[in-house]
Amino acid sequence: MAVAIRLRRTGAKKRPFYRIVVADSARRRSGQYIESVGFYNPIGNPDKLEIDAERAVLWLNRGAQPTETAKSLLARAGVLAQWREQKAGSQA
Repeated sequence: MAVAIRLRRTGAKKRPFYRIVVADSARRRSGQYIESVGFYNPIGNPDKLEIDAERAVLWLNRGAQPTETAKSLLARAGVLAQWREQKAGSQA
């Protein structure tokens, strides 16, 4: 089972709200998921991004592959930098 970190769209028509979820890559975009690790609300000034960094790093360590958009949001929240530091520290 390939696991992906990706966005799950919720919200009303023309009012998107995304949950950042860990899901089996064979599942539909807005289908069943394993765990929710955060959310992204692009509507509003400024847009709101909240991610549970500890859980996201745990799933990255387990081999979850983030999609392009999820990867950019994880980088913006500082999760990818934290994961790389942890990974470099464990190899030394």
